Amino acid sequence: MQSQNSRRSFFATLALGVSATAYPALLKEIDQLDNFEEMNFIDPSSKEKWFDGIKGKHKIVYDGSQPHNTLPIVWNWAFYESNNSTGAPDSEITAMTVLRHSGIAFAFNSDLWNKFNLGTVFNFNDNATGKPSLRNTVYDPKPGDMPLPPIQGIKQLQERGAMFCVCDLATKVYSSAIASGMGLKADDVYNEMVAGILPGIELVPSGVWALGRAQQKGCGYIFAG
Repeated sequence: MQSQNSRRSFFATLALGVSATAYPALLKEIDQLDNFEEMNFIDPSSKEKWFDGIKGKHKIVYDGSQPHNTLPIVWNWAFYESNNSTGAPDSEITAMTVLRHSGIAFAFNSDLWNKFNLGTVFNFNDNATGKPSLRNTVYDPKPGDMPLPPIQGIKQLQERGAMFCVCDLATKVYSSAIASGMGLKADDVYNEMVAGILPGIELVPSGVWALGRAQQKGCGYIFAG
């Protein structure tokens, strides 16, 4: 069994990427990040069945490692539209987006964006204000939220059969960083983040785990950048 010190070291190593790419002004020293009292690792066997939802002849998985100005959502939509244009119905298409690393931002509801200043945390601006977003603009977008009007958000894409999942490991790391910056308990922030995952988005052990499982199911891989 891992020791508390080894787990803290592991999270600190991962958090180096958080401090470098997200919001260093809000972070304490890396070695002072709050640890989790209980890791509560996800049982992978309980998640395998979710991947049985992959269907059809045309299958792709997008690696959404960063917000990339909404591209992890845009390319999911583009896969449906371009296959439709060549005669394939939605029933023969599956586009999956794996939200991992800082791309996990798009998995959470607007209440969390507002409470934890996720626009600042994940360096993502609201097109309407030009400032760090206080809401999730890609789940059920308003006019002007997406780069072009026809592009659909997560909710509409799910209705077409698109699949979205979010990395539990990155959620733990960012929860610890947020807790450290706001003087909160890492466990409390993590539990609130998990409770705030949007409908239909699956929490998976890690993003890289999910990318591997999707490819085993016949999905091609594309980096969503």
